Amino acid sequence: MAFMVKHVVGGQLKNLTGGLTEEKSEGEKSDAATKGMTQEEFEQYQQQLEEEKREREAHFAQKKAERATVRTHFREKYRLPKNETDETQIQQAGDDVVLPTELAKMIAEDNQEEAHKQSVLGQLSNIQNVDIDQLKDKAQATLEDLKKQTENCNLM
Repeated sequence: MAFMVKHVVGGQLKNLTGGLTEEKSEGEKSDAATKGMTQEEFEQYQQQLEEEKREREAHFAQKKAERATVRTHFREKYRLPKNETDETQIQQAGDDVVLPTELAKMIAEDNQEEAHKQSVLGQLSNIQNVDIDQLKDKAQATLEDLKKQTENCNLM
């Protein structure tokens, strides 16, 4: 009787769970045989997959380091606090971190613009409608007024 209950309920219970606890049969083929390869071909295939994975990871690390370099550049430019993760990403990539040429050109142009803005001529070009002659006249008039006031001063 127990056999009948186990047979009837057990089969339906196995269908209900989806056969999650399936046991492998002893005659099951290896991974290489299931893919239609010999064992040597399968090993070469696995090595090729691992090599491709290492190349992808190296490329990804390189890109992460490039992005970290850009972020570090802008943090320095705008005087923002440094980020430890960016520095570690750059160190992990080693000295192989090279910015893309387009990005390097953009940064160089920004640096030139900043240098021009920092110069005196750059500051003067920012001021609109400035009459230099009028400024000179005002400065000379102010100096003359100061001289007249100091001449009238009793202490000097």
